[in-house]
Amino acid sequence: MTGPTDEPDVEPPRPDPEANPPVDTDGTPPSAEDVEDVEGPRRRARREREERRAAQARATAIEEARRDAKRRALGRPAQEAHTLGRGADRGLKLLLWTAVIAVLVVGLGLLLYFTPVMSVRNVVVTGLGAVTQEEVVAAAGVAPETPLLQVNTDTVAERVAEIRRVATVRVQRQYPSTLRVTVVERIPVVVKDYPDGVHLFDRDGVDFATAPPPPGVPYLDVENPGPTDPATQAALQVMTSLRPEVASQVGRVSAPSVAAITLTLVDGRVVVWGTTDRTEEKALKLGALLTQPGQTYDVSSPDLPTVK
Repeated sequence: MTGPTDEPDVEPPRPDPEANPPVDTDGTPPSAEDVEDVEGPRRRARREREERRAAQARATAIEEARRDAKRRALGRPAQEAHTLGRGADRGLKLLLWTAVIAVLVVGLGLLLYFTPVMSVRNVVVTGLGAVTQEEVVAAAGVAPETPLLQVNTDTVAERVAEIRRVATVRVQRQYPSTLRVTVVERIPVVVKDYPDGVHLFDRDGVDFATAPPPPGVPYLDVENPGPTDPATQAALQVMTSLRPEVASQVGRVSAPSVAAITLTLVDGRVVVWGTTDRTEEKALKLGALLTQPGQTYDVSSPDLPTVK
């Protein structure tokens, strides 16, 4: 009798479906469904990923071909591929040039600010009348050879504006070495007697000088003249509304109140003005009214002006 053998059990090798693809009994290749049944899940997932990559590559190629065709139709050159190295090199050059320009600008600014390369060598003053250039230069207080960039033009203008006769000031730098000061002086509109002399008042009611009264400027009769006094403002509003040929005939303007303004002409005739209502209309009517003979001209009611 023969007994059981001592050899171990050996499992026969499994067939490789890819190396020896199964065939049907009639010898035809298996269908896709049969292959999916034979291949394992890992191989199936790998195959699906490869198919997706291939589909994506085909879509990208089609889109690039469409864009190139559109560019050629418009007469534009085809898009060139830019490598990462070329873009990085271009960005580095741009950064380097930006840094160089910034250093040059800062260096030039420091040079102009701290050195007398562009400094004040001339002070040009325009618009002068009663004010002298020496007064303006002294009030400006800018030392010669001061770098122009160190000159605060607003501060200089404020100092020059402290001159009583100066109404407005503009200060400008003119490179390489000039500081220009443009002055607008105050113009007297009325004058008033004071114990120390005749004071001149401009259109804003500012008392800016003590001097002999200029020809053709009327005297002002108000209790407290000044830029904040309502009666002063009313009288000045009337005077600035008159035509030059009429204003030159006024010798005195009286405003005991804003509602009782009276003009006395140099020949003694009197104009009853009243309030500042409809001032422009009153000024127009007065110009025509003064051509008529009379002593008192009443334009307080411009609808019914009268001559007596």
